[in-house]
Amino acid sequence: SVSHGLGLGRSKDAVAPAPVGQPGPGAFLKAVSEALSLGPAVVISPSLSGMYSLPFLFQHNHLLKAYVPVAPICTEKFTVEQYAQIKTPTLIVYGDQDAELGQVSLNNLQHLPEHRVLVLQGAGHACYLDKPDKWHRELLA
Repeated sequence: SVSHGLGLGRSKDAVAPAPVGQPGPGAFLKAVSEALSLGPAVVISPSLSGMYSLPFLFQHNHLLKAYVPVAPICTEKFTVEQYAQIKTPTLIVYGDQDAELGQVSLNNLQHLPEHRVLVLQGAGHACYLDKPDKWHRELLA
């Protein structure tokens, strides 16, 4: 069994790779990707997972086929210039009722050159739960 020190969910003393709200090490998702032999993958990243997916996007975007940020945290931790260098196809998703992170994350993520935006009308922060049919239809389009 290969664990790569990431834990298997049974660890009593597991430690998070970074404090909540701070970007985690990009190597974290790289190790997960390699441990699972994923090859280039589509990463769907809602809310708190942004602290892991964004560093991964900036440091290891060759391992991403596409990126689907759903109102993630930590978008303000990166510069317009950093965003502009990423060529990964991106679908920026948020609910129009998400007053906390929706517009904030869009304002930062829109600097990714290869992006489309999906606004789920009548949906809050967990917009994929509020509008699952529209979410699935657009995600697969």
